[in-house]
Amino acid sequence: MKPDFTLNPIGVVESKLVKVKDAPCQGSLGAGEAWIAINQNVIDGIKDVRVGDNIIVLTWLHLGDRSVLSVHPQDNKNNPLTSVFATRSADRPNPIGLHPVTVLEVSGNKIKVKPLEAIDGTPVVDIKPVI
Repeated sequence: MKPDFTLNPIGVVESKLVKVKDAPCQGSLGAGEAWIAINQNVIDGIKDVRVGDNIIVLTWLHLGDRSVLSVHPQDNKNNPLTSVFATRSADRPNPIGLHPVTVLEVSGNKIKVKPLEAIDGTPVVDIKPVI
């Protein structure tokens, strides 16, 4: 029996990056600061997040192509065609983004982090501490 589940965003990325082509392939490749705006219905979930914390932000890469099963890593045609589950491509059957970041500020329902390569408007599906 196939499990039925629903994934609800807990917030959204607010970033100066607005186009996928302008975002680095990985945060460590030059991504800047961004805010994560947390939805009011889950605001209590960030009450213990502190400046300096290392967290993993899980996003839904909403512009990813869900039909892709092979890619040239980092969108570089010189890299060999590689099966998508061996890459960090945004194009994949379930486009979940994994972003290790550091908390720079917490203000109200927002968390400022760096480095985050997700573009403005990207849904955030979860936040977890780095342990």
